[in-house]
Amino acid sequence: MGTSGIIFLTTHLCSPSNSISFPSPWPWPLLPQLRPSIRALPLSRIRSSVSSSSSSTTTTELTPDKLPTIDSSVTGGAYDFAKATTSLTNELISSPKKVTLLRHGLSTWNAESRIQMFCIQHHLLHLLSTVIKLIICTQGSSDLSVLTEVGEEQAERCKKALENIYFDQCFASPISRAKQTAEIVWQGREKPLVYLDSLREIPLYHLEGMTNADAKRIYPKEYTIWREDPANFIMNGRYPARDLWITARDCWKEMLLSPGESFLVVTHKSILRALICTALGLDPERFRSIDINNGGLCVFNFNVRGEAMLKGLNMTAHMYSDHVYPG
Repeated sequence: MGTSGIIFLTTHLCSPSNSISFPSPWPWPLLPQLRPSIRALPLSRIRSSVSSSSSSTTTTELTPDKLPTIDSSVTGGAYDFAKATTSLTNELISSPKKVTLLRHGLSTWNAESRIQMFCIQHHLLHLLSTVIKLIICTQGSSDLSVLTEVGEEQAERCKKALENIYFDQCFASPISRAKQTAEIVWQGREKPLVYLDSLREIPLYHLEGMTNADAKRIYPKEYTIWREDPANFIMNGRYPARDLWITARDCWKEMLLSPGESFLVVTHKSILRALICTALGLDPERFRSIDINNGGLCVFNFNVRGEAMLKGLNMTAHMYSDHVYPG
């Protein structure tokens, strides 16, 4: 028979007079009620009891200053097992990578609650009821929606918060509000910014630039589908959310196959949602299950198989304090 081990957690509260014994099997329904009190118990000692068929039981006390050092690199759970997550590259990458995602600072259209997406060209729109309208969907989301003064301050906060972290490259959307944010955050670093078209915002055609209130009033059907069922939102024969998922996967592959081990990515909320969801294996139906604030940070680690582990989601401590993230 092999050696078996049992670990007992005890505290100064667990004396012979007030010790707690639990029935077998463990009363799982009671766990939520017990968990807060269990967390609150101070750790005074850990007793390790080891026994075997050929020896008597021995007990060793491990006080906090004698606890074994834990190598965090081997405690990643599913992250360290093949086929436990989805590869975004379908091929080995040069080394493990850390990718920090950043949403741009507050823009003018954010402040005005306008639908802020990206259109490639002008579009003629549909016939609505008995009124024929030609609505120009300008390239305004790329140039007209720019950082506000608050947005610039947010970008400065991000710069300060990330100053201790070395990045091999910074990938950014070429659309103004993201480009401005990247320029502020990256200022003082040696390597040039890398602009990727795959980091542009999602196209919503004639809803572009409208306030949410106007879009809901003028195009109630389209607006409702976009808000409540984005995966099935169709416009001009396209499914923007589904297209965005394809773009996100292509973008991940392009970035992860790039040289370097630590990347910063500055872009927009919709493409950020797609990047996060595709990394986690979530479909376009989960588009609205993720939200990222202006200036919010998300962090992923990738192993050499291109599999992702989410380490931080929508981190905003630096937006409300002088918090600086460790390198």
